[in-house]
Amino acid sequence: MYKNEFDNYLKQNKKFKAYMFYGQSIFLIEQYALVIAQSLGNDDEIEKLYFEDYDFKYIKDKLLQSSLFSSNNIVLIKIDKKLPKKEVDSLIEACNLNPDSTLIFACLGDTDFKTMESSFSLKTNSAAVRFFLPTDTEAIKFLEYEAKMLNMKVELSALNHLYFMHKNDLALCINDMKKLAIFDELITTHLVDAHCFGIGAVNFEDFLHDLLSGKDISSDLSLLLEEGMNEIFLLNQVTSFVQQLFMISSYARTIGQPNPKEILGFIPPKNIWEKKSKLAINKKPEVFQEILEYLLNMELDFKTSKIDNQSLYLQASLRKFTVLFR
Repeated sequence: MYKNEFDNYLKQNKKFKAYMFYGQSIFLIEQYALVIAQSLGNDDEIEKLYFEDYDFKYIKDKLLQSSLFSSNNIVLIKIDKKLPKKEVDSLIEACNLNPDSTLIFACLGDTDFKTMESSFSLKTNSAAVRFFLPTDTEAIKFLEYEAKMLNMKVELSALNHLYFMHKNDLALCINDMKKLAIFDELITTHLVDAHCFGIGAVNFEDFLHDLLSGKDISSDLSLLLEEGMNEIFLLNQVTSFVQQLFMISSYARTIGQPNPKEILGFIPPKNIWEKKSKLAINKKPEVFQEILEYLLNMELDFKTSKIDNQSLYLQASLRKFTVLFR
């Protein structure tokens, strides 16, 4: 099932005997796994096993035996490799045999865990939940919720600023919010700038703006890749940025003054919005079509061609991009 369906079960206070969380967002996988575990028992009732700690026989025995010291028997396992179906089925069965036991899998990494999903169903009182990367709007709403939980008074623009500063990394945003929560005052963009520092030597928003402005991005692109940014992720971010520019341009041509709330679903920092709007309005609709076709062909090459060096291919393609669409 997807996140929305699972969230509805949570609202109904539905509990399962076994959970599997997997997908694209490591943050959401770990967050949901931990929240579910803590909702079922105290910290001393939760046993956490990570990766190489997985031992089928030990876990099955533990799930079948009730604890003498607590009423809940919760096992949270982080894995980065698929487990044999027979083992997964057996562990779920153990949970159903022992009313005190619950099993939670947090599946992390690039492994295709989808085949494990077949072991989880309503018949076995178990649930597999697949997460996708949250949209910017969903991420900001999540940060608003976290701010509420931390009893923070924070401007929405400050949350947007923090989110973009950390290149959409929710885990880093939450860590900084916990630090900012000690201030007994309204958290503003200026306060974020004074106490938080974005990851990497390159401002990603500036990089995207320079790319679409036809400027030389060679050195910044090299730095981003050296910092460990994935080539496919970077290409997807470029495509998403272009799509936002196209929406702004279309809005301005058909309705009038662009409204960030109506176009993006949230209000970005003023300086970012002004730069983005100016860039969008200066490009013609047919140019956006050419750009998106170019980017989609790049993505197709990544997914269907045997490219020996994805990093060099991406750098060469984006340097060509700045020449073609300057």
